[in-house]
Amino acid sequence: MAESRGDDLKATSNGDIHMAEKATDGNNVSSGDTDVSAPSYNVSNPGSNVASPGKMKKLKGCMRANLLVILTVAGVIAGVVIGLSVRNLHLSRLQVLYFSFPGELLLRLLKMIIIPLVVCSLVSGAASLDPRALGKLGGWAMLFFLLTTLTASAIGVTMASIIKPGDGAEANPKIPGLEDELPEPKEVTDSFLDLVRNIFPSNLVSAAFESYASSYKIIKISKNVTDEFGNINETIEELKIPVGSNVDGMNILGLVVFAIVFGIALRKLGPEGENLIRFFSSFNEATMVLVSWIMWYAPFGIMFLVAGKIVEMENVLLLFTSLGKYICCCIVGHLIHGLIVLPLIYFVFTRKNPYSFLWGIFTALATAFGTASSSATLPLMMKCVEENNGVSKQISRFILPIGATVNMDGAALFQCVAAVFIAQLNNVSLNFVQIITILVTATASSVGAAGIPAGGVLTLAIILEAVGLPTQEISLVLAVDWLVDRTCTVLNVEGDAFGAGLLQCYADKQKLEHRAEELAEVKTEAPIPEKSEEEGSPLLKKDVKVTLETGNSSLEKESVM
Repeated sequence: MAESRGDDLKATSNGDIHMAEKATDGNNVSSGDTDVSAPSYNVSNPGSNVASPGKMKKLKGCMRANLLVILTVAGVIAGVVIGLSVRNLHLSRLQVLYFSFPGELLLRLLKMIIIPLVVCSLVSGAASLDPRALGKLGGWAMLFFLLTTLTASAIGVTMASIIKPGDGAEANPKIPGLEDELPEPKEVTDSFLDLVRNIFPSNLVSAAFESYASSYKIIKISKNVTDEFGNINETIEELKIPVGSNVDGMNILGLVVFAIVFGIALRKLGPEGENLIRFFSSFNEATMVLVSWIMWYAPFGIMFLVAGKIVEMENVLLLFTSLGKYICCCIVGHLIHGLIVLPLIYFVFTRKNPYSFLWGIFTALATAFGTASSSATLPLMMKCVEENNGVSKQISRFILPIGATVNMDGAALFQCVAAVFIAQLNNVSLNFVQIITILVTATASSVGAAGIPAGGVLTLAIILEAVGLPTQEISLVLAVDWLVDRTCTVLNVEGDAFGAGLLQCYADKQKLEHRAEELAEVKTEAPIPEKSEEEGSPLLKKDVKVTLETGNSSLEKESVM
């Protein structure tokens, strides 16, 4: 009994021994408690020492996985602190230029990589996808981009109607930045014709750094008009004739369309086009390696971009007191669309956590805020979406360049707020038809808007012309565009990323349905060959015949007998 009890004690823990002794012997509870509780501390102490290194390993792993995100956040915060502290030194314009040089270097690195990345990724992506799948993905992507841009425009009009940023604001406040040159107003028809012309560039090499834009030339024509009394009067008519010219700025829309069509053509070639497809795929992979190197410089460059912009600001207090409601309206609208509407759409269709998806692209969002350029953010967005959010290369490298060109949720929202703001400044009440015109024009004009800083301001003139509002008031928008344009860019690239995530979910569902159909076909077809083998087996037939023949012969013999 003693030996068996000793074996039981060895096989149980201290807590079990304590409970057993308490249940069996009430007189020895205190002694058992003191005897057994002491070794329990000795057992638990090594466990705590072992658990702490495990926690440290998990913490180090988490830090390594999110190191770039942490550095980017630290860069933004450090940029704000450095900018506010350097403002007190009252640097000259030349000193500010030198101070912002590391940030300028980041912009140049990102812009350097745009053209090879866009062209090679779209050619390889379009060539690797089946034309039917390509059409479906492109159609769903365009539908998503169109609906989200229209929703953003509606949010902008609603926010401007509720907050009313134009009420109480001065029409001509004395704010630094109003002396900037305004874009030349263009007719709505000419703007859309320019968009179509840019889709089909006449020179692919010049499309890498120039785009087509119409300007106006006024021609005076004198006419002799005879009045009712027979007097001849000379009248002069002025004709406004559009004249096309190339302006600085990448024609990314033309490059995107050419790359997609060229990729489809390579796929149609079959084996003859495989070598060229491999070339573009290898070029694309090498470009992504360059992007991974640039990403580690991004936190340092963003820090100086943010700090340099803060140092450049003049009289921030006057700016926010004069146009504070307008800035608030734009930023709140962007937050609603970016943190509620887009995540809600993603959750409804995928049933996944949208905020973990946002955390995966945080580095790209911070870069978008620092650079204020969706095209410059494109390389980092591709890297983040593929590595952190599980989007395949075929989808990300096909959809994201299109989204950077076509999807401009932030720009559409800002343009609608600006149009209603300028209408309120001039005491113009907008009717239902004008509001619908603003929504449709903002959605349409954002397609193909240049993915460069202040690109949305150029298309704002189209909306004002369509509604009949004065374009001179755009100077007010330009004064705060350096801030609003950054939140616009963040919203633009966020919409692109969510579009890629939704299309990845759609592609995964299509694969699962295809596999389920194949399994169902296999299950229905599986019993058929077995049955045919059983029915058509010559051995079985021979056995049957033999038995029947032997059976018949035995019967005949019995009958003869």
